Amino acid sequence: MKNLLDNLYKNQSIIYKSFLLAFSVFLIVYFFPTGGQFKYEIIKSKPWQYENLYAPFDFAILKSNEEISAEKSKIIETHIPYFNYDVNTGKEVKSSWQNQLNTSQDSLLINNLAISEFISGTIDEVYENGIRIKDESVNNYTIVFLIKDKVVNEVLYKDILTQEDLKPFLNLKINESDLLSIRNDLLEVFFEVFKVNVEYDKALNKNQIQSKFDQISYTRGRVSKGSKIIAKGETIEGEKLRMLRSLKNEYESQSLESSAFVVVVTGYTFLVLLSLLMLLLFIRQYRPDIYDNNNKITFIFFNILFLVFLTLLIMRLDTDYIYVVPLCILPLTLKAFFDARLGLFTHVITVLILGLVVPNSFEYMFLQIIAGIVTILTVSELYKRANLFISVVQITLVYIFAYFAFNMIKEASIAEINYNNFIYFLLSGVGLLFVQPLIYAYEKVFGLVSDLSLLELSDTNSKLLKELSNVAPGTFHHSLNVANLAEAAANEIGANSLLIRVGALYHDIGKMKSPIYFTENQTTSVSPHDELSPTESAEVIIGHRLEGIEIAKRRNLPDRIIDFIRTHHGTSTVYYFYAKQKEEEDGEVAIDDFRYPGPIPFSKETAILMMCDAVEAASKSLKEPNTQLIDDFVEKIINKQIEEDQFINANITFKEIQSIKKILKAKLNNIYHLRIEYPD
Repeated sequence: MKNLLDNLYKNQSIIYKSFLLAFSVFLIVYFFPTGGQFKYEIIKSKPWQYENLYAPFDFAILKSNEEISAEKSKIIETHIPYFNYDVNTGKEVKSSWQNQLNTSQDSLLINNLAISEFISGTIDEVYENGIRIKDESVNNYTIVFLIKDKVVNEVLYKDILTQEDLKPFLNLKINESDLLSIRNDLLEVFFEVFKVNVEYDKALNKNQIQSKFDQISYTRGRVSKGSKIIAKGETIEGEKLRMLRSLKNEYESQSLESSAFVVVVTGYTFLVLLSLLMLLLFIRQYRPDIYDNNNKITFIFFNILFLVFLTLLIMRLDTDYIYVVPLCILPLTLKAFFDARLGLFTHVITVLILGLVVPNSFEYMFLQIIAGIVTILTVSELYKRANLFISVVQITLVYIFAYFAFNMIKEASIAEINYNNFIYFLLSGVGLLFVQPLIYAYEKVFGLVSDLSLLELSDTNSKLLKELSNVAPGTFHHSLNVANLAEAAANEIGANSLLIRVGALYHDIGKMKSPIYFTENQTTSVSPHDELSPTESAEVIIGHRLEGIEIAKRRNLPDRIIDFIRTHHGTSTVYYFYAKQKEEEDGEVAIDDFRYPGPIPFSKETAILMMCDAVEAASKSLKEPNTQLIDDFVEKIINKQIEEDQFINANITFKEIQSIKKILKAKLNNIYHLRIEYPD
């Protein structure tokens, strides 16, 4: 039992990765669509490259989207609209119009029955078909259905007067009467009492149109089982194209039998497993530091699952919208946290997985892989908003250009290209702009560090660095010098210069606890070490590393920065106090009491910092520096670190170390070069 637990503990990383791989494969395959798959590629206007194809079963030939749209448009154009006639409004106006008149209007009717009858008759005539609000969308000369008291009447639309039609209609009626002298008074009466009582019935018209849509036949004929659909070498166009697309649709809409379902799911499982396994092997071979970190592996798999699920969700809504998904956010994110090569490889693997289920898989994979390559090539310094915006514009244009060129071949006609996808590409580009808040969220959830955070940390006006400059100004100046040296060395060998600059700025923050014990902060010739034994002095000096780690954790500095604090002295010794102790005791001294606890540097960046820190600190002891002295000094410091095996865990080569030496020599020569004496 103990051996089993020991083996589980030793292999916990492998066990976790195996579980993560299996769980990811299960989730992806579980949400994959499992309908039938059409095994042939249909390319319009190209010869059929396969053997003669015969109908495996009876199926209907589907109408094209254009034909369906044309039928719907015709239904809308020929639809006779329904209008509701409010009977109560007409009755109310007829019965109460006299009660609404003012005193001057009332005087018209006194002892004048003709005027009263004229007004009543005109009201009857107007409300024969009612009054409506003017609507430019309906032709005035079309027939409409007027629903009056639950009875549908067919009337000319122009016979239903609008408020604008009333005045010319009333003028005409007055002209035909003997009441021209009181025209204005009559018009005033009419406009006072008339009310709109006819309105367009939106709900009824919508239902009527929809019911006609439901009666549309989406097929145009059938193909019998055994009928030849297309022969090898025939061009895929016209009726042949319609039959092939109809057969493909029939395959994909069919539910699989239980035995076939198991076979399909097993096939999906093998392919998805193979794809994700290739990703893991790639990371293990070329990014071992990432492979050994389960948190980073989880982060990569989470991003893959997130984009696969988002694409599958969009497919369930409508497959036409798959290009809305900003798939290039994956290489963008991984490049921000890791590197371009891993970002592109992961993007390609994700596209291959989605290519198993998306329609027009070759077109989809071609566009997404091209866009992913452009993403990696164009996006640099993601923390600059202008760079991100320019890159998004370039990615969107490449999407549009590649899609347009691809469909020129596929459709053999510019007119038949689906231009709606251009809008989807633009929406996808807008989605890519959300990569910065997404990166911020990932940093908080997964504890990773991107260039955006490093840029913030590199600001010397930050609270912690301000405190360092006030409490330990000499250490702050030393850190700035080390940062400049390390950044130049990192640029020379292609390391992460921004990361190493930030690491250099914070590597000695532990000296804030007891700044006076470090020579760069001492302003007089009196040293507090004079009152301590060499062992106690060494303990204080070595302790700044642990103090720095504690301060960094309290201030929530990322682990990648704390790594520089941990490793910048490796397992080297505080040789000055070790030699002093030997001198005092005149015998053997335990060197481990004067040795930093490590760990030693484990990356190019931490190794560079160790070299630059040692060289910069020791260079202060040079009395009369010259080129030869500086060259020998740099060689001595770094060669000693090599002899003490400080770099055996770092992926840095001797050639790169030689390049770093050259940079340090050049920089120190620039710092310590002698100026000519100016005459008094």
